[in-house]
Amino acid sequence: MAAKWVRVPYTLMLVIVGLVISPMHFLPTVHISPELILLIFLPALLFEASWNLNLKHLRENLWPILLLATLGVAVSVGIIGLILNKGLQIPWPSALLFGAIISATDPVSVLALFRKLNLPSRLTTTVEGESLLNDGTAVVVFRIILGVAIGSTVDSTGGLLLGSLREFGLVVFGGLAVGAVVGLVASTLTSYFDDHLLEITLTTIAAYGSFLLAEGLHVSPVIGVLVTGLIVGNYGRQKSMSPTTQVAVNAFWEYAAFVVNSLVFLLIGLEIQLSELAQNFTAVAWAVAAMLAARLVVVYGFSPLTDRLGQPFPMAWKHILFWGGLRGSLSIALVLSLPVKLPGRPLLVMMTFGAVMFSLLVQGLTISPLLKWLRLGQRDPRLREYESIQSRLLAEATALAEMEALQSQGRVSGRIYQELKEQMSQAREHLKVQLTRLDPPDLALEQQQMRRLHRHLIDVKKARFTELLQEGLLSEGTYHDLNRQLDEELAAIQSASGPHG
Repeated sequence: MAAKWVRVPYTLMLVIVGLVISPMHFLPTVHISPELILLIFLPALLFEASWNLNLKHLRENLWPILLLATLGVAVSVGIIGLILNKGLQIPWPSALLFGAIISATDPVSVLALFRKLNLPSRLTTTVEGESLLNDGTAVVVFRIILGVAIGSTVDSTGGLLLGSLREFGLVVFGGLAVGAVVGLVASTLTSYFDDHLLEITLTTIAAYGSFLLAEGLHVSPVIGVLVTGLIVGNYGRQKSMSPTTQVAVNAFWEYAAFVVNSLVFLLIGLEIQLSELAQNFTAVAWAVAAMLAARLVVVYGFSPLTDRLGQPFPMAWKHILFWGGLRGSLSIALVLSLPVKLPGRPLLVMMTFGAVMFSLLVQGLTISPLLKWLRLGQRDPRLREYESIQSRLLAEATALAEMEALQSQGRVSGRIYQELKEQMSQAREHLKVQLTRLDPPDLALEQQQMRRLHRHLIDVKKARFTELLQEGLLSEGTYHDLNRQLDEELAAIQSASGPHG
């Protein structure tokens, strides 16, 4: 709630809260287990993000996203490994392992921060799509390098490379297959009934079931959940779910993501000890420098190729892609999942915690000023003025209606009623004149205002139907029929404005 006033993303506020209260020791000692994030939190966050990811928008930006999420991850791992090997004299396996850990631009962080900002839809899709897809590749690369580090893979260079490529392909395409099967089965099953509770349960089973099934088959569970969410969200939702069910499922997953995000970022703040990071300042500084250097090379170095593969990105967007590549809970989960006996594990843990903390607090807190400096994400001043005058006009109308109700009840004298009514009428006429003097908003702004007002009026109608039901003036069957009609209107508005409209 406080974040609403200070204009800081609530996730970052919770990290700060965790950092502040952790040294006070009035809570039990908190330790994040990798199983908690990987098995409990991550499937919900990945499914909710992919459920809301518009497949058409993803397809329009697919090649730049794939390039950043595959080759970009490989290059990032190599650059980070090289810098740490030469700068800190860390052995190659450990240096590359850290590169894989920190190369995942975590959707837990990125989506929580960028979804609230008014960014262009193409930039938002690219940021979301890359952060989701590169999680899968980063986890696969991490597991391959970890196998090399603990000596569980072949020793020869040629055999190692061939085996790694074979394992990478098997894990990635296996995850795609699992996600496709689960997504299609869930989309088919939901067409046989229309019960929002059952369909919420089915999507929950699909999210966690695809993760567990892929994990059991030793393929990528992250990719499995992403593909499941994309299919159910773009196919099953449109073809098999009624508008009422769509509204209910949307609300459930929106709340689930909010709760999980809140817990994840609070736990990160509680887990990280600033005193320990200060003792390893040099290693943390090298880790942050390597992370930023790799991200810089990937974003700006690949830009000629990504511009050729799709519509070129403005330079301001590339700045956001670079600085907005935040790290979060997935990196922490990966580093904590390292074997206890792995050489150099404590140093890798401290470097990861330090890099994540820098990413969240320094990059995260400076994204909004960067957007303002780049003149991105700013709302049209005409719309702000239009909304202000229109809202004041609506407020005056509501106040006038309230005063008329009080006068009809005999609670306001006739003289006072006439005097206030005249003042309020003059204020309304003045606001109407201001509204007509404004330049007419362009079509896009007018449509945005219309959708927002339409959604508000639907909420007002649903609240009134609930009151009538409670007063016994409306039967339950008619109540559900009327609400279903309003849900259909709301679904049509959401469909017209996109999944994040």
